[in-house]
Amino acid sequence: MPSRRLQVTRHFDAPIEHVWRAWTQSDLLEQWWAPKPWETKTKVFNFEEGGSWLYQIINPKEPGIWALIEFTSIKKCKSFDSISFFCDESGKKNLELPVMYHKNNFKDEGLATTVEIEITFNRESELKTIIEMGFETGFTSALKNLEELLEIMVTNHETKIK
Repeated sequence: MPSRRLQVTRHFDAPIEHVWRAWTQSDLLEQWWAPKPWETKTKVFNFEEGGSWLYQIINPKEPGIWALIEFTSIKKCKSFDSISFFCDESGKKNLELPVMYHKNNFKDEGLATTVEIEITFNRESELKTIIEMGFETGFTSALKNLEELLEIMVTNHETKIK
């Protein structure tokens, strides 16, 4: 049976409060979301149901990529659901690229946290497109960035590292 879903589970040696903040505050997201050497710059961020994050991923050698995430459901320190898509700098959806539906679940394990991410697509061909665009390598790299950020946050008891 064809798949229209990606599932990623990642364990972090950091308390849920740190992990939640790293996923829900733009200043922290900017520090890990883009795979290196790319950088993330926020234009608009409103983490609440019905809110959104409009951001650009920038590489000095290539044109930037704009994307928008719309937050559809939030349960603090437990989960959030969102819809994401590529767009222009005003948030107008790029109809040639896939829309992704995210479910992010956070499991509190005391001094550690497990994040389960499920991304679904309308069609299997859209999943294939995202994979061909380098999603696996890029998201794996970004989650490694997050792991490094959380290690610093835990060590320094800080939430802003830059």
